[in-house]
Formats: sequence, C-alpha cells, structure tokens
Amino acid sequence: MFFWLSDFAASFSPLNLFRYITFRAGAATATALFFVLFFGPAIINLLRLKQGKGQPIREDGPEAHLLKRGTPTMGGLMILSGVFFSALLWANLNNPFVWCVLAVTLGFGAIGFYDDYLKVTKQSHKGFSSKARLALEAIIAGTACYVVARYLPPQLSSTIAIPVFKDTLINLGYFFLPFTVFVIIAFGNAVNLTDGLDGLAIVPVMVAAGTLGFIAYLSGNAIFANYLQIHFVPGTGELAVLLGAVIGAGLGFLWFNAPPAQIFMGDTGSLALGGLLGTVSVITKHEIVFAIIGGLFVLEAASVVIQVASFKLTGKRVFRMAPIHHHFEKKGWKEPQVVIRFWIIAVILALIGLATLKLR
Repeated sequence: MFFWLSDFAASFSPLNLFRYITFRAGAATATALFFVLFFGPAIINLLRLKQGKGQPIREDGPEAHLLKRGTPTMGGLMILSGVFFSALLWANLNNPFVWCVLAVTLGFGAIGFYDDYLKVTKQSHKGFSSKARLALEAIIAGTACYVVARYLPPQLSSTIAIPVFKDTLINLGYFFLPFTVFVIIAFGNAVNLTDGLDGLAIVPVMVAAGTLGFIAYLSGNAIFANYLQIHFVPGTGELAVLLGAVIGAGLGFLWFNAPPAQIFMGDTGSLALGGLLGTVSVITKHEIVFAIIGGLFVLEAASVVIQVASFKLTGKRVFRMAPIHHHFEKKGWKEPQVVIRFWIIAVILALIGLATLKLR
C-alpha cells in the first residue's frame, strides 16, 4: 500500500524512499514485530479462554512435556496476522508473486487451523484426515505453481536450476508442476513436524526466511544476478519484503513461545510458514538450494519417514522416538539443549546454502 506513495515522488522527493525494497523490507519487519508484540497477549488470552485444556499432549512423549498441559495452540494466528498486515502495508501489491505466496500461506494456514481445531475440540492427536489434507494442499499448491509458471520468464517456466553450475537448467516439461507442488507440500509438512518443542521451529523458519529473502532480492536484481551468475527472475525482489514480515512476526511470536511457552504455533502456523517458504523457493528457482538452507526441516521429515518405513519392514525402530528432536530428548538431552543446538544447525546450513551463490 505504501509503495504507491512513491508515485508522488516527483512532487515530494522523500516519498521516493518507498520505492526501495530494502527500506520496505526493514519497515515490514518492524511493523510485523510490533503488531505481534502488541496484540499477542490479547490473542493468547482469547485462545486460552476458547480452548480450555489447550493442545493435547502425547502420553508416549518425553515426560517433561506433560507439564505443558493447558498451553493454548493456534499461535500461528498471531504470526499470520502480523505477516499479512505488514505485507499488505509495505509490499508492492501489483506484484503477482506476492499474491501467489500469500494465497498459499492463507490456504495452508486454513488447513492447519482446521486441523488444530479438531485436535483441541476432540482432545486427540487425530485431526484432519491425512488424505483429505494432502489433497487440499495439492490443489492450493498446484494452482499457485501454475500461476507462477505463467509469470516466470519463458526459459524458466518449466525448469529447475542446479546450484554450482551457472548455466545448467533441467527442463522438466509436464513434470514441473508435480515437482513444484511436491516441494511446497513437503516443506509445509516438514516445518509442521519440526514444531515440537518451545521455540524449535520458529527460529529456523526465520533463518530460512532471511536467507531466502536475501536470495530473492539478488535474483530480482539484474546487476546482482549477473554478477553472481544466478538466474535473473524479474519481480522476485519484492518477496524480500514479505519475508521481512515473516522475520518480524516470528520474532514477536518467539517472545511468547520462548521456554516455557505461553502458546504453541500449531499446524496453523507451521504448515502455513512451510508452504510460504517452499513457494518462494519455487519462484526464485532455488528449490534445491532451499533443501540445503532448510536442511533441518528435511532432517526432521526424513527421520519420520525412516522410522515408519523401518518399523513396517522390520518391526524395529531406528530412533527412540520420531521426529528426531524427540529422539535426543529420550537420550537425555534437556529441551533447551535440543532447541539451541538445532538452531545452530539451521544457521550453519543457511550459510552453506548461501555459499552456493558464489560457487559457480
């Protein structure tokens, strides 16, 4: 919205500031942060009043988790409110990529909200039917990817870029849509699986958002893209504003989610944020690089797949409990140890992902 003020810069030159993505990304971060900090307590009190017993706690999980009974969930409503409010104020709303990302975020958030609602009202871990949930996610992601492909440059509309090799593009043809849909769904659910400890998911999400925001800015700038020999995708720079809002809202949420958490993110937030990040990686042509940047999410999801496959095939479990953060809890690590060490891993993987920009 504020971007349109730059149209009057000829009459009042200071308004030209609103043209700059860097300025608006910083402003979006601050706006989302203060929005969540200001409205957070009211949202938490409302959710606590409506939910009563809060999020159900697994009986077979680490014993320390039983102390968290009564903590409300659906904290993703705080994050998404901050993201949308800030993005609508500071992003260029003429950019189709911004709307694609927001649409996936809203759609995945709605699915997660319904899942959380069922779990809270039934006081059970069995929420939304997994098949119906995946089907809805596929429809939302598929629609977004189709629109994205229409707005990408022709040479990039059905291809994936290979990191390190500057000119290498693999044309997937008709398989481009299924591949990109898989990326979005996979990361949506991977972030969801990571959200199991106080503060565990939101910091890696912010690290990934900051890294992808930097990449989006570079990819959308012809000079920087040419210098780094990455593929230039016009319009992606605007996504840095949106990702700045994610960082700000995430910081505000962490204020209330830090141990001991006053509120849990829930599927409402984790599914939406994972879908958001996956969609940005598709638009910027950095799907493979994002698998490195978001390697912590990949590890968490892989641990569940390995655990289930091993148990079905051999009757034995590879991990003491999946996702893998619970495995380390079962081994005796304290919750803050697991969380902070996983944060460190997320930062290291983000740096490795950024390093691929220069390895050309």
